[in-house]
This record gives sequence, structure tokens and C-alpha cells, in this order.
Amino acid sequence: MVDLAGRVAVVTGGTRGVGAGIARAFLKAGAEVVVCARRPPEEPVEAAGRTAEFASLDLRDPDAVRDFFGQLEDAHGRLDVLVNNAGGTPYRLLGEAGPARHARVLELNLTAPLTASLAAYEVMRKQRTPSSIIMIGSVSGSRPSPGTAAYGAAKAGLESLARSMAVEWAPAVRVNTLVLGMVRTELAHLHYGDESGLAAVGRTVPLGRLAEPHEVGDAAVFLASDHAAYLTGASLLVHGGGERPAFLDAATVNNSDSAPDHH
Repeated sequence: MVDLAGRVAVVTGGTRGVGAGIARAFLKAGAEVVVCARRPPEEPVEAAGRTAEFASLDLRDPDAVRDFFGQLEDAHGRLDVLVNNAGGTPYRLLGEAGPARHARVLELNLTAPLTASLAAYEVMRKQRTPSSIIMIGSVSGSRPSPGTAAYGAAKAGLESLARSMAVEWAPAVRVNTLVLGMVRTELAHLHYGDESGLAAVGRTVPLGRLAEPHEVGDAAVFLASDHAAYLTGASLLVHGGGERPAFLDAATVNNSDSAPDHH
């Protein structure tokens, strides 16, 4: 078990889905957890008999973000972990929306994590013990993402940003990225359909299923813990093995009897 008792963690977008799974994992590890979002959760985020504190925050407002972290420091005296989880995008082909719509996706998924990290760093840099920032990336940042192109571009940028932060802010702050694949959240049916659809999509993953939010949370807790004390600038793939290459299913030969000629 990882013990994060006495540490303070902020999870942006931590009121539902992956963010709530991350927040619950930190609660189970003993951390004091603050979740922030524009709207409060329908139900408190709880785990192990403990409840996360909620703060209303629009991450696209730099002044509000700076004030939030200043108030957090006043209230808790420290900040040990920031998980930049807030983000997302609707499905929208590039030609079906103007540049302003796509720019908002970039703002939420790239500029907002930068804004939050800069404000968090002002608190973390004063502390004697190392702190941790965790970006929530996506496999969309490393492959074509038709329908979510701006989101994929933002996630690619987020990984690059994390690597640069890791160099500039070491050793005071470690900065790493969790690169996620598909996760089974309460909104998964909007993307993949009913249970049969979820099962079918899960079969495209080598491990045979979508990730659960608590599994993402466990990975985040690891990166924030002393077990990962020598990890910074790293990208940890949490995607169940990724996607089975399409050519394996398209080939007309027995794949077990021949080896592909790759160059």
C-alpha cells in the first residue's frame, strides 16, 4: 500500500469519470484531496470513509486559477500533487467547425493545464520536500484522431510540455504523464454504445477490456509516491496494450506461420 498521509493533492475535473477515480485513489492512499470543476458533483467524491473537498474553478480563467492556489496554500499550508485531469472534447470533424471551436478545445486541454501548473509551481517551489505534477494524456496524442484532431494535438503538446517542465523544475517538482487509452466511465455509453458495444470495443484492446477509473487512479498514486521518486519527464502508458494492428486482422495468411517483413 502507498501511504500519502499528510500530503495535499489537487485533481482538476475530479468530480466524475476518470477524475473522480483518481481522487478516490488518493483518498484511499491517505492524502487530503481537493477536486475542482466549474460545477459541484451530484454526489460527494468519497472513498475509505473520507471525502474530497470541492472548489468551484474555471481553469480557463488565469486570475481565478492563481487565486485558487493561493487560497489553497493559506488553507492547507502546502501542495504536494497536482493532477491535470480536466479536459475532453466533443466529436467534431475539422471541416464541420470554425477555428474558434477548435481553439477552445486546445485551450481546455493544453493551455489550462499549463496555467494550473504555473500557479501550482509557485506553491510547490517553496517546499523542502519534492512535489509532483501529473498530466493526463491520451493515445490520441500519438496517433491520428479523426473527429478529435484538436484534442489529439493538445494531448501531444501536453506530453512535450511535461517533459520540458520536468527539466526546468527539477529537482523540486517531478512532472510525468499518464497516457490513457479507453476508460469505462459513466459516460462511456455516449462514445461506445450499450453493453454489447462496450464489449465489442473492449475486444479491440489486447487486454480485452476498457480501463476502470480506479486503475488510472492507482497509476497516478504511484507516480505521486516515493516509489516513483526517480521518475520525471516520463510517459506511462495505461492503455491495456494499445490497439491491435489492423493489418493482423486484414491479412489473408495465417499470422502464426509467417513473420511480417518490417523496415
